[in-house]
Amino acid sequence: MRLSQMLFVTLRDDPADAEIPSHKLLLRAGYIRRIGSGIYAYLPLMWRVLQKVSQIVREEMNATGAQECLLPQLQPAELWQESGRWDTYTKAEGIMFSLVDRREQQLGLGPTHEEVITTVARDMIRSYRQLPVHLYQIQTKFRDEIRPRFGLMRGREFIMKDGYSFHADEESLKKTYQEMYTAYSNMLRRSGLAFRAVEADSGAIGGSGSTEFMVLADAGEDEVLYTEDGKYAANVEKAVSLPAEVEISPFTTFEKRETPGIDTIEKLCNFLKCSPTQIVKNVLYQTVYDNGFTVLVLINIRGDQEINEVKLQNELTKLAPQFGAKTILTLTVPNVETQATWQAKSLPLGYIAPDISDDYIAVNKQVNSQFVRLVDKTAVELKNFVTGANTSGFHVVGANWGEQFTLPAITVDIRKAKLGDRSLHNPNQSLQTARGIEAGHIFQLGTKYSQAMGATYTNEQGEEKPLVMGCYGVGVSRLAQSAVEQSYDKDGIIWPIAIAPYHAIITIPNIKDVQQIEVAEKLYTELNKVGVETLLDDRDERAGVKFKDADLIGIPFRIVTGRAITNGKVEIVKRATRESQEIAIEEVINTLQQWINEAIAG
Repeated sequence: MRLSQMLFVTLRDDPADAEIPSHKLLLRAGYIRRIGSGIYAYLPLMWRVLQKVSQIVREEMNATGAQECLLPQLQPAELWQESGRWDTYTKAEGIMFSLVDRREQQLGLGPTHEEVITTVARDMIRSYRQLPVHLYQIQTKFRDEIRPRFGLMRGREFIMKDGYSFHADEESLKKTYQEMYTAYSNMLRRSGLAFRAVEADSGAIGGSGSTEFMVLADAGEDEVLYTEDGKYAANVEKAVSLPAEVEISPFTTFEKRETPGIDTIEKLCNFLKCSPTQIVKNVLYQTVYDNGFTVLVLINIRGDQEINEVKLQNELTKLAPQFGAKTILTLTVPNVETQATWQAKSLPLGYIAPDISDDYIAVNKQVNSQFVRLVDKTAVELKNFVTGANTSGFHVVGANWGEQFTLPAITVDIRKAKLGDRSLHNPNQSLQTARGIEAGHIFQLGTKYSQAMGATYTNEQGEEKPLVMGCYGVGVSRLAQSAVEQSYDKDGIIWPIAIAPYHAIITIPNIKDVQQIEVAEKLYTELNKVGVETLLDDRDERAGVKFKDADLIGIPFRIVTGRAITNGKVEIVKRATRESQEIAIEEVINTLQQWINEAIAG
């Protein structure tokens, strides 16, 4: 492609609405254009990148025996109501675009396709002889992001590969899951990306186990915790660890002490000369379930620990049936205005004790009359601890479970693992931290959807059993931008060769020089003929402008038909290293082919 004929406009300054380097660079380099909030046009250079990423994904999926298909983006609401996720996606998480057609039928634009594929399986799979089956698609998805940001990282419309497998048993599922682990690792490696596979929370998708594939980048939205020995890595939402050792309490007798104005853990430790590991912190949450019922939750946790709200939400979702509900709509720390809607009297905030009375909750049919009381594992073994006294300006010291306070019946693990914690598999290994961009996620769904939607098969004994399912997703457009976020410099993008829109760009410094044009045209034709995808910058621009644009768009190799051609050579500059060398014109094709093959094979 000749740049003079391409829709190609670059910007010298960063766009005002772009927040992270990759977003700025893709806009500046003319790869994408913002059409609306979280909505982007993929321009010709970007579309070539996306096609290359898609092809790598397609090759790896096909190599496992998976079959490509295409599922509808417009999905009937009743399918999602069957699975129980309609309210979760339209109200609780609020990420599904829902609409009503002219026949007054409710529909949604697909953010994911578990319900659709389960419907297909329910209609078409009858016998164990048809299993396992693995279908995938590469398609545009939609999410009603309340705050779209970072360009293609978190948009309202994006390209994704999602796949779904069906099995007769867990053993078969685990085999495919492992195949997908390998295939996803291959996809990212072939795309030239540094990544880490981590344990992850399954979220609204559900299932027993899941793995995220994180592209490592400083601007990543996710925090990854891992050990140097390579034996453990997890998203911070899922991570587990051993907390710091508990210090022995200096308090040996139970006392109520005045602590005026001491309403934080730090202030309390300074005032009482104690360690936060000796404190039971009592944190109040409010959850609203999908039936509109409100439940107040009191959590006891060690003073030096923070609550992992993803883990907490999972625990409270397990309790939903007790309150006639299926899922959670909201989970918040209630502010003063929210408290006023359910409290019978003012709460001693900052001084709450584990045994705060249920009579703080006003009688209300839509509010549970008792606190749901949970204790984190870190607080269970504490002796002679410090905690609130249920009176503003006072704490108690030297308290014990089974004496002054009753240990809650429900013990949970909802603390947030953090940098420096000891690893469970080897306490001598401490957790390290990195930022990551979630590019892929694989799930062992089990029978969650097949049971809810009646998707069954007949086994060898003639019994009807629910299909066992797996789910596997790759963000194609997100992966492409992740590559930029991981590899750029002050001058622009540095594309990995495997997914670069073109392998090389020929820059003609002076388009009035007949010899420069002649050499450039000949190389342009011959390189493209042998599969070295090449751009020709034949624009009537200054050489400096052309060099800046070549750096900005990040093409791996720049060929300059400058003064060196008088010696039968051209200059070739490697974008990644800025290494420059003069090469004989007749050796350019073989040299570039060798470099490209080495990079893609490596």
